[in-house]
Amino acid sequence: MIPQRVLVTGGSGFIAGHCILQLLERGHFVQITIRSRAKEAAVRDVLEGAGMVHSDRLSFVATDLLRDDGWAEAVAGMDVVLHVASPVQPGRVANEDDVIVPAREGTLRVLRAARDAGVKRVVLTSAFHAVSWGHPHDGHMFTEGDWTILDGPGVDAYGKSKTLAERAAWDFIATEGGGLELTTMLPVAVMGPVMGIDVSGANHIVQRMLDGAMPLVPNLFIPVVDARDVASAHILAMTKPEAGGERFLLSNGPALSLKEVGAIIRAALGNAAKRVPTRVLPDFVVRVVARFNAEMRPFVPDLGYAKKTSNDKARRVLGWTPRESREAIVAAATSLVARTG
Repeated sequence: MIPQRVLVTGGSGFIAGHCILQLLERGHFVQITIRSRAKEAAVRDVLEGAGMVHSDRLSFVATDLLRDDGWAEAVAGMDVVLHVASPVQPGRVANEDDVIVPAREGTLRVLRAARDAGVKRVVLTSAFHAVSWGHPHDGHMFTEGDWTILDGPGVDAYGKSKTLAERAAWDFIATEGGGLELTTMLPVAVMGPVMGIDVSGANHIVQRMLDGAMPLVPNLFIPVVDARDVASAHILAMTKPEAGGERFLLSNGPALSLKEVGAIIRAALGNAAKRVPTRVLPDFVVRVVARFNAEMRPFVPDLGYAKKTSNDKARRVLGWTPRESREAIVAAATSLVARTG
């Protein structure tokens, strides 16, 4: 494989970090965006702690999704852009635009800069939130052909941000993209080995179980995918010619109940998981609490509902083979426990 020059946006993030590690391992040259050059040493330390190789092939550039400054420099000479950066704020927020505007405008800013610099392809990290929210609970098998219904039940600002940002990206490619190719990745709940001190993605669920902040679990189901597999899918998407112009849903197997997630953690970690909950909070209690607690309201529409997902397209087109969900959950839990000593 011929090494490529790859820009990864949001280099301090969870998925981005795993992308960077794998890109360097495969011999690519990687430039990553951070908001301030003052963060460079900290990001390098995190990556080195996670086993980074070929650190001499890694460079940094300071940019902001809400400003034009720095993006021309960031994309100059790049073959591919992995646009991973986006605000991650599931649940209730005071102002939806605080999440939606950076996601949508930042995506368009990256696409314009990539087009103008002659970049061949942008791989955009969208999310399952752009696919399956707001739909009726009818046993539908979700695929890349589905889109979130923005005014449907349970759609939060984060779901709107991912949907609107991806829609805007495809519209841009259709009307202003020139020769730029776009591929979008739609991971379900992302778990896996933590990097540094930050906890991101669905690893928050594992953390809350381990530290006792979740004494009972609601009757909710989540489809899980490993962060390392999300990263490998991004790299496959940037290198496979047939991936251009496509969406890929990244999932692995059936959704798991939070009770099942807890059982997996307890079985793997033993005494270190003694605070992981074993009992389920009755649905009627969640509904009553949600009347007075806005943070609980988004969960009510999905109580007892296990969304079905298909990863057939990613397997078939990308040649992608994900780990079992259990591996992602155990890796997240093990790394969280190791971090706290």
